[in-house]
Amino acid sequence: MSIWWSLHLRREAASVPLARRLLVGAMETAGVDPDVSYDLSLALSEACANAVEHGGDASSTDYRVTAFIDGDTCRIEVTDSGPGLPRGRHARALAARTSQPACQAPAHQARQPATPRDTPLAEHGRGLFLIEELTDRVRYRNRSGRDGTVVSFDKILKWRDDAPFMAS
Repeated sequence: MSIWWSLHLRREAASVPLARRLLVGAMETAGVDPDVSYDLSLALSEACANAVEHGGDASSTDYRVTAFIDGDTCRIEVTDSGPGLPRGRHARALAARTSQPACQAPAHQARQPATPRDTPLAEHGRGLFLIEELTDRVRYRNRSGRDGTVVSFDKILKWRDDAPFMAS
């Protein structure tokens, strides 16, 4: 079984729950396990929120969400028209999250104070981390030949026993 859908959404906060509800409805109709649907919908919400907040200037008013179910895998792509990712941005973000504790840092390196993004109660800066934790594979890339970023993520699906579209 293979299905897909694509949405063109305005870069407005109201588009985020709309995309999430459409995904949850599609997953429920297809018979995907509710826990898997929840993980995907939360990851989608984070990717959409990033597209709304960072996905362009005043002249770029929309972004696109595409979801594919192919067999036992769901892939979701969120594409915006923003400036794209600077080279190495994601690699630096991963390195910052997995840096050594201060006691293991070389003596010549002074420990930097925690920034608001580094604190557990930060309101921003955790979206990419959540997407990575909730899905099985994540890719970030700049759009070819145009401004914009594509965030795509995959999740292996689990099916309810009564799933009408269960992969064979």
